[in-house]
Amino acid sequence: MGNAALRELAVLEDVPFADLQGSVVAVDAHNWLYRYLTTTVKWTSDEVYTTSDGEEVANLVGVVQGLPKFFEHDLTPVFVFDGAVTDLKDDEVQQRREQREAAQQRLETAREEGDEIAVARLESRTQRLTETIVETTRELLELLDVPIVDAPAEGEAQAAVMARRGDVDYVGTEDYDALLFGAPLTLRQLTSKGDPELMDLDATLEAHDISWEQLIDVAILCGTDFNEGVSGYGPKTSVKAIKEHGDLWGVIEADGLHVENADRIRQLFRDPPVTETPDLDLDVSPDVDAAREYVTGTWEVDPEEVERGFERIEQSQVQTGLDQWS
Repeated sequence: MGNAALRELAVLEDVPFADLQGSVVAVDAHNWLYRYLTTTVKWTSDEVYTTSDGEEVANLVGVVQGLPKFFEHDLTPVFVFDGAVTDLKDDEVQQRREQREAAQQRLETAREEGDEIAVARLESRTQRLTETIVETTRELLELLDVPIVDAPAEGEAQAAVMARRGDVDYVGTEDYDALLFGAPLTLRQLTSKGDPELMDLDATLEAHDISWEQLIDVAILCGTDFNEGVSGYGPKTSVKAIKEHGDLWGVIEADGLHVENADRIRQLFRDPPVTETPDLDLDVSPDVDAAREYVTGTWEVDPEEVERGFERIEQSQVQTGLDQWS
């Protein structure tokens, strides 16, 4: 889920939603969705989001509960979906699969023991973005007139490049790797209560007196989604080493290190596979009635669980219209 060690280096500050009004946010869809999916599963009875055929669509509850935050604060979300997974991420994918499998085994034990608290916690850990979850999310977003962009590979990379181009104002993700992909300004904690957290790339580079390319090298030493990093090299040690020796290759040569796929990882962050940003219709007009029928009718989600979310979306559209005339 990104290089958490970068938090020690990143310049972060809370930013009031009032300062963000009118902005466009390229949302790392899989990252955002996964957080709402796991939260919904952890705190909501599965009867709420399970169809008569046994299909679980907790994601629909999460989308309806999560989208109002954008609309209520006059933010336009553009959801960027992942494409193919790079082979450099094979180890990370395998690790996550093993973690889910281990959690699944503990879940089965908890069920046998009747430990409801442990069951709820472990069910959230075993979630994955199935084809049904991704497709129903996209269909619901389309009904709500939310723009969608398909990335050829990493959605976070596509979002970061869109922000670098000036096609959007911010990237929305929890992953600190957004810094490494060159996102100028990133909004974190969009799935949490309260104001979001702003991560500023230029301020981060200035704080440590390094370049973006050097920050990437620092991260490779610490470890990223694409490599384990080098033992003994934490954030501060890595910054010091990179500044002393100039770049990753200087550190490797000076300290006799071996960093597998270092060149490919550097290239991936500097020039990731992305597509041109399509023409985006940012004048969002949600069809709430159609979305409500899709969620509660087609997919049989308990209406009581999502009605407040739909009401908030409707109210936000009325308020936005009033603001335009005020």
